[in-house]
Amino acid sequence: MKPVYIINGFLESGKTEFITYTLNQPYFQIKGKTLLILCEEGETEYEEFLLKKSRTVVELLEEEEEFTPSRLIELEKKHKPERIIIEYNGMWNFKNMKLPWHWSVEQQITTIDASTFPMYFNNMKSLLAEMVRQSELIIFNRCDNVEDLSVYRRSIKAINQKADIVFEDSNGEIDEIFEEDLPYSLSDDPIVLDNEGYGIWYLDSLDHLERYEGKKVEFTAMVLKPENFPEGYFVPGRMAMTCCAEDMAFLGFACRWEKTGQLENKQWVKVTAIVRKEYFADYQAEGPVLEALQVEETKAPKEEVISFV
Repeated sequence: MKPVYIINGFLESGKTEFITYTLNQPYFQIKGKTLLILCEEGETEYEEFLLKKSRTVVELLEEEEEFTPSRLIELEKKHKPERIIIEYNGMWNFKNMKLPWHWSVEQQITTIDASTFPMYFNNMKSLLAEMVRQSELIIFNRCDNVEDLSVYRRSIKAINQKADIVFEDSNGEIDEIFEEDLPYSLSDDPIVLDNEGYGIWYLDSLDHLERYEGKKVEFTAMVLKPENFPEGYFVPGRMAMTCCAEDMAFLGFACRWEKTGQLENKQWVKVTAIVRKEYFADYQAEGPVLEALQVEETKAPKEEVISFV
């Protein structure tokens, strides 16, 4: 079977940039020839140096009528590639695509320009839906001026629930946590945080404190009593491994508790607290501050260190 990689999307959605990036990667510098079939010519062109380095040959099929199994087999016989990349025309109805029987689609990716997504979604929804329906990965680029990416995500998930969705701005991938992906319900009272939940809650609180302000949370934590903290405050938190064993950090927010003096450093406690948004001197800004309702001694969890690896 001949492996095929399909990259689709509307004109100027970033298809060429994505393929260029892929051809440049060391993992793609493998034996054999790559046949790159272009179904439209955008403003961005492939550099000859890159094509030569990656042993890639380019064939252009400008008309949809040309894209037939017999024509594709001709190109395969001509170049004898080890793999095939198809940069598909977004204005061609994807459900009409027919490939030779022995071509096997290994991966399908859709690129979307976030700045023009509402226009295409509202006016060409059927074409967009056919592109997205079978794609394993959806890449939204140029997201810099989009205020609510969750709307875009929900629009895609309504068409393809299994697709992985990535958002990128001018600085690269946006590490966004969406409410529907949280491993707990924001309507729970209290919100009970296990190992996975604690790490996600900590990170999400930094970006979306409005989701938790005034809500009650419950979790198991280690006590940290910084010397410079005001009386009546401590930090309940967890040690976390963010990329490797050498990269450890203590993740926790300041917590107000009238009986802080009775706590010991590294003591394990079960904390029930209300999340507040307050100015705290150690933050040098407003941020999450916990107001403890109950702090009880407890035993250490089975896995004392949480992981983001």
